Amino acid sequence: MTEQDTARGVLYDGFPSRAEIAASPGVPSPSRLASGPVAFIECVQEIPCNPCEAACPRGAITVGLPVTNLPRFDGERCTGCGLCIPKCPGLAIFLIDMTFAPDKALVEFPYEYLPLPSKGDVVGVVDRSGKVIGRGEVVKVLVSKAFDGTAVVGVAVSKELAMDVRSIARRKHGDGK
Repeated sequence: MTEQDTARGVLYDGFPSRAEIAASPGVPSPSRLASGPVAFIECVQEIPCNPCEAACPRGAITVGLPVTNLPRFDGERCTGCGLCIPKCPGLAIFLIDMTFAPDKALVEFPYEYLPLPSKGDVVGVVDRSGKVIGRGEVVKVLVSKAFDGTAVVGVAVSKELAMDVRSIARRKHGDGK
């Protein structure tokens, strides 16, 4: 049993538990996860927020009224463009591509730390609690003025880690590690 399995949830531990995520209306179906890149929304608190809804050009994310609704996700409308990732102020949207390679998945996530990783870096990957759970290779780092200072980092990881990887271990500025 992992730390993720026994977590009490975002209110107690600062990150969502597996049960909270499973109950969230922002999770794509297993069949949609298996068919290509798709957003994965781990927003489990009813707070006044809806930038993800406006960010999706295909209407795959709906918050509606009241603005405290959890985002509802229609995986069949999602093309995996990732435009929603940097727009979420709670850093709760990820992109998962289980079809990236035969033995690897691609996990894309918001990243707001410096220094940014570089394509080709082999990095420690962390779970929702910040615990290093393995290694991955950075395959993309997207930076745009439209992202308001939030980069999107994509890391290739073993498929077994894809549903748990949510960021990379930070390195100290200038240490190269």
